Amino acid sequence: MGGAHSREDLDISDSDAEDEEQEGEEEEEDYQDSKDDTPDRSSGRRAKTPSSLDEVEAKLKALKLKYPSSQNPSVKNAVRLYLHVGANTPKSKWITSEKFASYSFVKTSKLDGQEEEDEDEDDEDAGEGESWWVLKVGSKIRVKVSEETYLKTFPEQRRVDFVAQGVWAMKFFSDEDYKGFVTKYNDCLFENVYGFESNEVNKVKVYGKDFIGWANPEIADDSMWEDADDSLLKSPEASTPVRASQDLRQEFEEAANDGIQSLALGALDNSFLVGNSGIQVVKNFSHGIHGKGVYVNFDTESYRSGSSLVHSTPKKALLMRAETNMLLMSPMDVKKPHSTGLHQLDIETGKIVTEWRFEKDGVDITMRDIANDSKGAQLDPSGSTFLGLDDNRLCRWDMRDRKGMVQNLATADTPVLNWAQGHQFSRGTNFQCFASTGDGSIVVGSLDGKIRLYSSNSMRQAKTAFPGLGSPITHVDVTFDGKWILGTTDTYLILICTLFTDKDGKMKTGFNGRMGNRIAAPRLLKLSPLDSQLAGVNNKFRSAQFSWVTENGKQERHLVATVGKFSVIWNFQQVKNGSHECYRNQEGLKSCYCYKIVLKDDSIVDSRFMHDKFAVTDSPDAPLVIATPLKVSSFSMSSRR
Repeated sequence: MGGAHSREDLDISDSDAEDEEQEGEEEEEDYQDSKDDTPDRSSGRRAKTPSSLDEVEAKLKALKLKYPSSQNPSVKNAVRLYLHVGANTPKSKWITSEKFASYSFVKTSKLDGQEEEDEDEDDEDAGEGESWWVLKVGSKIRVKVSEETYLKTFPEQRRVDFVAQGVWAMKFFSDEDYKGFVTKYNDCLFENVYGFESNEVNKVKVYGKDFIGWANPEIADDSMWEDADDSLLKSPEASTPVRASQDLRQEFEEAANDGIQSLALGALDNSFLVGNSGIQVVKNFSHGIHGKGVYVNFDTESYRSGSSLVHSTPKKALLMRAETNMLLMSPMDVKKPHSTGLHQLDIETGKIVTEWRFEKDGVDITMRDIANDSKGAQLDPSGSTFLGLDDNRLCRWDMRDRKGMVQNLATADTPVLNWAQGHQFSRGTNFQCFASTGDGSIVVGSLDGKIRLYSSNSMRQAKTAFPGLGSPITHVDVTFDGKWILGTTDTYLILICTLFTDKDGKMKTGFNGRMGNRIAAPRLLKLSPLDSQLAGVNNKFRSAQFSWVTENGKQERHLVATVGKFSVIWNFQQVKNGSHECYRNQEGLKSCYCYKIVLKDDSIVDSRFMHDKFAVTDSPDAPLVIATPLKVSSFSMSSRR
């Protein structure tokens, strides 16, 4: 299937107009419900007694009275509630669910769907044990306040959209009501995430005084975002197209030989599809990857007998030595990504040439991830080192023998990688993922949401540690120049600027200096509530990354992430632009919802941009490659009609 930009949010004001028309039709029914009331109670003069109640009813009907629907003083926290129906079909629309509903925030230990006890609004005494703030709206909605609601605000419309077993919208009857809800919601979210009441003291406790701008973005130094703009990207053509005629153009699509598990894109002639039983080699073209080439099977002859390493399908493939070698790392079991070693594949011969064990001080250890020494290291023909990460370890491995002699693999035990550099941290760092810059600096994401920056010279102490926003970082990427970091969480992406000005007035990044308190607030990249629902209730963001450059002076142009059957693409320049329409009148951290979506027939394994050398003149952007288990597709980022 081809590309499609994100669906624009429907203007609920249209539904309001429809409701006003419907109210006129429903007046007869409304009146019937209240016809026993005294008809002349509001009059100071005695009205002429009618001959019958039927005559009163007829006269009132003839007046066709309309009462303002925006006033209902008897309802506390009144809102108009809408439900989105029709999903992603031509018949999709907003319908009025309740003309007057009442919302409340309650604290409870009951999960969604469980029987709930009687609770008072804003009741902070929920008994002993763990409890959460829950949003209740009328009798239809009861949902925990969390990022999983994908709450999106529309200040101009006094409206919020959110997900709660469906996509809902609430419209408020005054600006004061709207602002009061947003403030209370954010306070409840903070407490649910961190376990502390939302106040300035606790925000300093969570974020640290240097990062208080993350909690109060209005006081953060936002100038770094503008200073970091690249003039190359300021032309209108660089913006993500929003017209259907300017969507992504699919160039190639073909079936894979085997169930694809991961992509290993090359910057030279070939790229590689890692499958259940082997590796398929495909050719790189200016419009994507295509063509069936060599297929390397993971058969028993490819492995040395007596190996202690796991031979399950590799989940990680790392190109090295001018893309003539590939390191393959398999998890110990399905539930754990950790591995005790890896296989080294010679791509030119199609054979496993070495099996390596991870060992430190004579003890076998595990790794959960591996990465190249730097962004362009896979193009180095002499490269023999790579980076390793485990829950509490960050290190560099060396495949060269300590004594400078080639090992005799026929007689030796499984060779042990040389721990060339690194640090074993105390318990609790809970590293999850990492990536390297063009100069070999390292960014690490953690389970607690923290993102740490290490210089190329030291792995012992982070130069900068960005606080978490409450969600684990499951994947992290960094630009070639180290100025920008992209972290992936289950429900949003976080984009961080690492630039700061030191005491001498020099511009630096957080990889090579302590940033102090002049730190820009991050920006969030989110799906709209509707798109998050269409992506699938249990689907999560995975593997967000920048487009691929390996040359100083060039700037990445796009960001891409996968969620379910969606590949979601943001324009990097738009996200950085502080005057972008997404950010108007937003409160808190700026969130960008301006993206394009490519929808596939099956869950997407990975989405990656090819190296920028494959960009063509009519499109300065390199092709996007999208892999599902059974197919691989290439899309051109062309702006031609």
